[in-house]
Amino acid sequence: MPDDLIGRIEDASLSDALSERYLAYALSTIMSRSLPDVRDGLKPVHRRLIYAMHQLKLDPAAAFKKCARVVGDVMGKFHPHGDASIYDALVRLAQEFAARFPLVEGQGNFGNIDGDNAAAMRYTEARLTEVAKALLAGIDEDAIDFRPTYDGEEHEPVVLPGAFPNLLANGSAGIAVGMATSIPPHNAGEVCAAALHLIANPKATTANLLAHMPGPDFPTGGLMVEDRASILSAYETGRGGFRVRAQYRVEKGKLGAWQIVVFEIPYQVQKARLIEQIAELMELKKLPLLGDIRDESAEDIRLVLEPKTRAVEPAMLMETLFRATPLESRFPLNMNVLDATRTPRVMRLVDVLRAWLNHRLEVLVRRSNHRLAAITRRLEVLDGYLAVYLNLDEVIRIIREEDEPKAALIRRFEISDIQAEAVLNMRLRSLRRLEEIEIRREHATLTKEQKSIEALLGSDRLRWKRVSEEISDTARKFGAGRLGARRTELGLPPAAIEVSNEAFVEREPITVILSEKGWIRAVKGHLADAAELKFKESDRLKLFLPCQTTDRLCLFGTNGRAYTVRAADLPRGRGDGQAIRLLVELTNEDDVAALFILAPTGKYLVASSAGRGLIIAGAELVAEKRTGKTILNLKPDEEAMICVPATGDHVAIIGTSRKLLVFPIEQVPELSRGAGVILQRYKEGGLSDARVFRLSDGLSWRLGEKTRTETNLRDWRGERGQTGRLPPNGFPRSNRFE
Repeated sequence: MPDDLIGRIEDASLSDALSERYLAYALSTIMSRSLPDVRDGLKPVHRRLIYAMHQLKLDPAAAFKKCARVVGDVMGKFHPHGDASIYDALVRLAQEFAARFPLVEGQGNFGNIDGDNAAAMRYTEARLTEVAKALLAGIDEDAIDFRPTYDGEEHEPVVLPGAFPNLLANGSAGIAVGMATSIPPHNAGEVCAAALHLIANPKATTANLLAHMPGPDFPTGGLMVEDRASILSAYETGRGGFRVRAQYRVEKGKLGAWQIVVFEIPYQVQKARLIEQIAELMELKKLPLLGDIRDESAEDIRLVLEPKTRAVEPAMLMETLFRATPLESRFPLNMNVLDATRTPRVMRLVDVLRAWLNHRLEVLVRRSNHRLAAITRRLEVLDGYLAVYLNLDEVIRIIREEDEPKAALIRRFEISDIQAEAVLNMRLRSLRRLEEIEIRREHATLTKEQKSIEALLGSDRLRWKRVSEEISDTARKFGAGRLGARRTELGLPPAAIEVSNEAFVEREPITVILSEKGWIRAVKGHLADAAELKFKESDRLKLFLPCQTTDRLCLFGTNGRAYTVRAADLPRGRGDGQAIRLLVELTNEDDVAALFILAPTGKYLVASSAGRGLIIAGAELVAEKRTGKTILNLKPDEEAMICVPATGDHVAIIGTSRKLLVFPIEQVPELSRGAGVILQRYKEGGLSDARVFRLSDGLSWRLGEKTRTETNLRDWRGERGQTGRLPPNGFPRSNRFE
C-alpha cells in the first residue's frame, strides 16, 4: 500500500461501499468460479486442472501420478483456493457416473454412485483421458490466448482449444450471484452431428438440430419421458427441464410371484440415499403397495422391489414410487454461460453450437498461421543451406579463417542473418552429399504444405470444410463404441395411470353416520336400520350413508364449499366418532348440507337458500385440501342448501312458501363455480328442497313408509325463475321430497 494512503480515513456512504464490494464479489463469482465458458465448456478450476496435468505430461499413455501432486501444482500455480475444492473438482472429472465423458482417468477409490466419498488425494492417482487430450489439441500452437496467473509468475490459458464439444457433452452446473447454470450431458456423436448440420445449413432451426440431437444422454442412463414440445421449447429458449425415470424390468417367480428390478436410476441420484428415502416412506405407510426393498447391486445397479400382494399391478406400484421418490426426477436446463466476450447470457441450442463452431474456426486459423510461420522460417533456413552446399569448401575456409564468419558468409553468399546462423550451427555430419537430397525433398514438401495453408486461409469454404472434417473425426472417435453409445433411452410421456383407492385399501362395506352436532364415524357393514344407533346426549342422527371403504365422499357445506373425504380415513369402532371439523376446515357457523358418494363422471345440481343454483360436473367437486373448494358464491344472509345428482331432464323445486315449480334442466347453466342463476322466485322465505328427475317417470316423494308418484305435472311446469303453484294434494307438509 502506498505510504500516502496509510492511516488516511475517507468518508463514504455505507450503501455505496457495500454495493461496490458486493458487485466486485458477484462479478468474480460469475466470471471466475461458477459459469462455464461456451467455447470449451469448462469452469476455471477444471481448465486449470487439465492444463496443470498437461504440464506434468500426464497424457493418456503416460504413467499415473498422485492426485496430491496435481492438486498442489494447481493450487500453487493457478488456483488460489483450498485443496479440498480442487480435489473435489478433480474427482468429479474422473467419475464415470458423474461425467458422461470423463476428462480424467483415476486409479484408486474415486467414490461411487452410493454417495461414498473418494479416498484422500494422497492415495489416489490420475492422468488425462483422450477426451481431455482432444480439448488440449493445439494449445502449444498459438491456438488460444494466455494470461498471467494470480501471482504473475506464470501464464494460464484463457480457454482451451476445445476440439471436443465439452459443454453439451459433459454438461455443467453452478450457482453464481444472481444467476445459475444447469446443462445436462449429451451424446458427443449426436452433438457433432448437429454441429455438422449447422455448418451445412447455417439457417437451421432448433427443430432441425433436434433431429440429430434429440435430447440429453445421462451417464447413468434412465428413461427420459418429456414430451417433444417441451424439449423443443427448452432448447429454443435455453430454459426448461427434462423428466427422467428409472429403468426397471419385471422378473417372474414361482406360483405367480413377481418382483421389480431397477437397473438404472436418474442422474445425480445417490443410490444409498434413494433406498433410505424409500424405507422411510414405507415406515410412514406412504407406500402401501410396496412390501420390501433390497439392494443386490454389485458393479451394476440392481434394486429389488417386492410388492405387498401379488394382486398389485407392476405399473401401478412403479407409478406410486415415481410420484413419491426420486426414481423420477427432473433435471433443469438453464444454458447460462460466458460467451466469447466473457459476458454471461442464456443461450439457445443454436447459439451454443454456433459459438463452439466459431471457436473451432478461430483455432483453425490461429494454428494454420502458426504453422505457416514455422514453415516460412524453415524454408528460409533450407534456402540458406542450398545456397552454400555447392561451396562447402569456401564455407569451411570462411569459418576457419575469418574473425567474423557470420558477416563474411552474408557478404559472400548474399544470405540473411537467420540463414547464416543456421549454416554456422550445422553439424559436421550434415555436410555429406546425401543430405542435400533430403533438404531438397523437405523443401518441396514444405512448399507444397505452405501453398495448401495459404489456400486454406484464403477460402472461407475450405476453412469450414476443414472444421467439418475435424468434427467428423471427433464423432468417429468419441461417438461410437462403449463410450459413445447412447445410454439414456428416449420415451414418450407416460400415459396417466390412475392409482385407485382399491390398490391401497381393502374394499369392504361400511356405513357412514353423521350426527346433528357434527360427529362422524363409520361402522362395519351396511346397516339396514339406524334406530339402534346411539349418540351423545341431546344429539341425534343427521345423515346415514352406506358405502365402501374405497369410496370418496363429498361433503357439501352450507358455506358453499365442497370437501373430499376418503371413507377409509373415517374413525371406526364403537365410540362417538370424530368431530367433522377436525377432518375439514368447517367453521362453527357452517354446517353440512349434503354428504354423498362422489361420482367424478356425474353431474350435480347445487342451490342456495335464495333459490339460486347451477349445474356442476362431479370432477369439479373434488378437493385435495382440507380447506375445500368454493362451488357456490353466496351473498350475505344466504347459505348453500342443495347438492343432488343431476340425473334427469327436469328440475322440481319447492320453496318455504309451498310453491312447486317444474322446468327443463337445460335452463340451468353448467359452471365450475359461481353465484348461479335464479331457479325460483320468492316474495318471502326461500328454498326448501329441489331434485332432478325424468319427466317420463313422473315426480316422486315419500309419505311415511310409502312413495307417491305424480305423472301429470302440466299444472306445475313452467320456466326457470317463475314462482310456481301449490303442490299436489298429499305433498308432505315438510316441503321436502324425502
